[in-house]
Amino acid sequence: MSTSTNSFIKNFATEAVVHTVSQFLGYEAMLLDERRFWDWFALLDDEIVYQIPLRSVREFGKDEFPANAWRQRDDKAMMETRIKRLFTGSAWAEDPPSRTVRMVGSLLVEASDDPNIVAVNSAVTLYRHRAQDERSDLIAARRRDRIRLTENGPRLLARTVILADTVLTTPNLGVIL
Repeated sequence: MSTSTNSFIKNFATEAVVHTVSQFLGYEAMLLDERRFWDWFALLDDEIVYQIPLRSVREFGKDEFPANAWRQRDDKAMMETRIKRLFTGSAWAEDPPSRTVRMVGSLLVEASDDPNIVAVNSAVTLYRHRAQDERSDLIAARRRDRIRLTENGPRLLARTVILADTVLTTPNLGVIL
């Protein structure tokens, strides 16, 4: 084994932490699929940074993510505003609401210097269907999360969603990934 692989393996979180994180991500997906947005919001750390960088097509070896270009970059207050808007009747992109199924997998949970924070890399596939639309959407992404382990359970501290597509075929991105 190479040194980098050995170093990488030493950073794995314990089985108990991996289990906790896996259950947390499954619970989070269920809450979002059931449109229990306020229950999901309660899982956010006060310092949450939720971001989806803009991805562009570049030559091999070039950076795909232009500096400071975001589809979404929110803190907790902005996430609260987004959720409140869903209940106002003016969130046209989600009226009627999407029916979704999130599949989260390929989990890699790494310990950090802070024993109460873990880094999580996962894949998510979101199936989405709206109203009477004949077509449905399939959105695939990698997620890079930081999760704070607290006495009251895990809290999502940071999430970066790396969309697989550079051009989304969905008419809007009105759902939480």
